[in-house]
Parts: sequence; structure tokens; C-alpha cells
Amino acid sequence: MARGGINKAVVQRARQALIARGEHPSIDAVRIELGNTGSKTTIHRYLKELDAQLPVQSAPALGETLGRYVQQLADQLNEEAEARVALAQAAFDAQIEQMRTQLSLAEQALVAADQQQQIQASALQSQSERLETTLASLQSEQLRSASLNQSLGELQVRLDDKTEQIRSLEDKHRNARDALEHYRSASREQREQDQRRHEAQVQQLQVELRQMQQGMVVRQEELTRLHRDNERLSVENRQQQAQRKQLDEQLEQRDAQVQGLRSILAQAQGASEELRRQWDNDRQALESQRELTLEQARLIERLQDRLTLSEARSAQLALAAEEREKQINQTSPP
Repeated sequence: MARGGINKAVVQRARQALIARGEHPSIDAVRIELGNTGSKTTIHRYLKELDAQLPVQSAPALGETLGRYVQQLADQLNEEAEARVALAQAAFDAQIEQMRTQLSLAEQALVAADQQQQIQASALQSQSERLETTLASLQSEQLRSASLNQSLGELQVRLDDKTEQIRSLEDKHRNARDALEHYRSASREQREQDQRRHEAQVQQLQVELRQMQQGMVVRQEELTRLHRDNERLSVENRQQQAQRKQLDEQLEQRDAQVQGLRSILAQAQGASEELRRQWDNDRQALESQRELTLEQARLIERLQDRLTLSEARSAQLALAAEEREKQINQTSPP
């Protein structure tokens, strides 16, 4: 069906107007006569129907037949070339639009990947700084723990020395008490044998006993003081052990935090590597799309060259037909 108001009657009027002016009613001429409206295929079909309706001539001129054939061939070549170019142009435009869309999406993805990479790099830098701070604190705590362990060892040595002194004093006290008991027994035996000598000896022993008692009081005071020192050292030892236990727990917590930070650092590095690989893949895909676009542009240029060559050949055929028609007119009798 004709489009835009073009029908067979309109084409027939345009054809008759061209013939009346002495022009050849070709497809392009009819279309120009119609104001560059209508499809060439439709105009060609109507012209073909109008030519079929013409009365059959007994002996048509060879030049007119050849010219019509050449014109029809040229019109057909032009229509086919235009149809192919239109199809190629439409396909190319669709591919260009699709490639532009893909390129826009790839650029957006690349921008998002760059932003994500910057965020990951910032987070990685922050985690690295926190890790360094934690490691410094850990080293400080380790040095403090070593110092406390050394102090604890020194206190333990002092406690062992005090314990050994207490044990020595207890042994001395026990020996003195045994000696006193032995002396009392001997004194009772001697008192039965010799009362007077015993009294003198008792007086002397009383003096010695008072001296020994005084010495025992001094030893008892020293033993009491040593017991107090021992209790104080025991309390300090328990406090040191509690502090050491707390430091061990803090050290374990710091070790766990360090392990967690190292795990987070490894995950961040893995995510950064994955983003770099995705960016490389997107860039390679973009390069492939660009190469494909260039290849299709070259294809369009080749098609245009072929169209130009086809038009040139059509022009050559038309010129050859005109030359042939002139030769026939010159050789034909008047």
C-alpha cells in the first residue's frame, strides 16, 4: 500500500507531466515531481503497472527499450543499495546505542569500583594505624609484664630467705628448749645428791635462765616480726599473682584483638585485589567494545564505498546506454 497519500492516479499524473515536458519518467523524476514524497518501491510498482497498461507497439525503438531497461536497472540498484544502507545504518545505530549504554554502565561501574577501592584503602589505612597502636600497646604491656615477673621473682627469693630464717630460728628455739629440759633434769638429780652445790648452781642457773629467757623474748619478738613480714610478703605475693593473672588475661585479649585485626586486614587486602581484578576486566571489556565499534565504523565506510561504486557503475551504464542510443539514432535511416 502507498504511504503519505501516494496512489496510482497521482503517479500516473506525475508521469504524464514528465512525458509532456519531454523528460523520461524515471522513479527519481516521478518522486521529485511528487515533491520528494512516496516510496521508490511503490512508485516503481505503479510505473510498472502503468507501463503494462500501455498498448503494445509493433516495433518499439531499441534505444527506448534499452534506456528503459537501463533506467529500471539503475532504479533497482539504487533501491537495493539504499535498502541495504538503511538496514546497515539501522543495525549500526542500534549497535552504537547499545555500546553507548554498555559504555555508560561500564563507566558507572568503574567509578563505583574506584570509590569502593578508595573506601577500602581508607579503611585499610585506619585498620593499619589501629594495628600499629595496638602492637605498641602490646609491646608496652609485655615489657611491663616482664618487669612484674622479675619483681615477683625477686619477692619470691626474699620470701624463701625469710622462710629459711624462720625455720632456722624455730630450730634454735627447739634446741634451747630441749637443752633447758635436759638441764632441769640434771639439776634435779644433782639437787638430790648435793643440796648446797645445787643451790649455788640453781642461783647461777637462774641467772643464766634469765639471760636465756631474755634471749628467748628477743628471739620471740624477732620471730613475731618475721611472721608479720611473712604474712605481708604472702599478701604481696597474692596481689602480685592476681596482677599477673589480670595482665595475662589482658595479654590474651590483646592477642585476640591483634588476630582479629590481622584477619580484617587480610579480608580488606583480598577485597582490594578483587576490585583491582574487576577493574582490569571492565577495562578490557571496554577496549574490546571500542575495537568492535571501530571495526563496525570501518564496515560502514566499506559499505558506503560500495554504494558509491554502485552509483558510479549505474552512471556509467546510463552513459553507455545514452551513447548506444545516440549511435543507433545516427545509424538509423531518416
